[in-house]
Amino acid sequence: MSHKPQAVLWDMDGTLVDTEPYWMAAETALVESFGGTWSHEQAIQLVGNGLLDSARMLRDAGVDMAPDAIVAHLTEEVRTALATQGVPFRPGARELLRDLQAAGIRTALVTMSLRRMARSVVDLMDFDAFEHIVAGDDAEHPKPHPAPYLQAADLLGIDIADALVIEDSVTGLRSGLASGAVALGVPHMIPLDDAGAHALWPTLEGRTAGDIADVFSSVRTQQREEALR
Repeated sequence: MSHKPQAVLWDMDGTLVDTEPYWMAAETALVESFGGTWSHEQAIQLVGNGLLDSARMLRDAGVDMAPDAIVAHLTEEVRTALATQGVPFRPGARELLRDLQAAGIRTALVTMSLRRMARSVVDLMDFDAFEHIVAGDDAEHPKPHPAPYLQAADLLGIDIADALVIEDSVTGLRSGLASGAVALGVPHMIPLDDAGAHALWPTLEGRTAGDIADVFSSVRTQQREEALR
């Protein structure tokens, strides 16, 4: 019988919603407005990073703006894209969220995007999907530091060991793993084969709360057995 987690902690960009193309388009336009060039390879390096870290890389590419101003500009550009082009949810994400709720498994959103960006996404969902949001402007330290996921566990009033994290980036998985949660990788823009995830799924489509419980139970059982050796 599966032992289910008390909570599932979700990354947003690339895991819940496919906003990475919006971010990449905004980055490219901004760099080019300062006469620079921005490649797909450079954009990929920013996936999962804290926004201020990304802003510093954009400054290195020629954007002559303060890091905070870069973050504010990109956030508004992506929010505009969400409002005009829609929220592209990742396959199976909404369905899994609903199934987790039905199974009594709590949920929180842990993103390095600003809170107003996270609220733009969550407010466009047709149900109350998350109990709490930890956003980039809430976190004491950005991913890959464990702080964002530890903050989410504190808000939920649970031990992080009783949580499972879903991530699409190496940076995010490092954060989840360092926190002590079970870490499930669902790759999107970048491969995660060597990222150390406890489990990898190619997609969330067709997945259920039972599948989440199976992963959590399997990992924790294996860890207990290894500790006894």
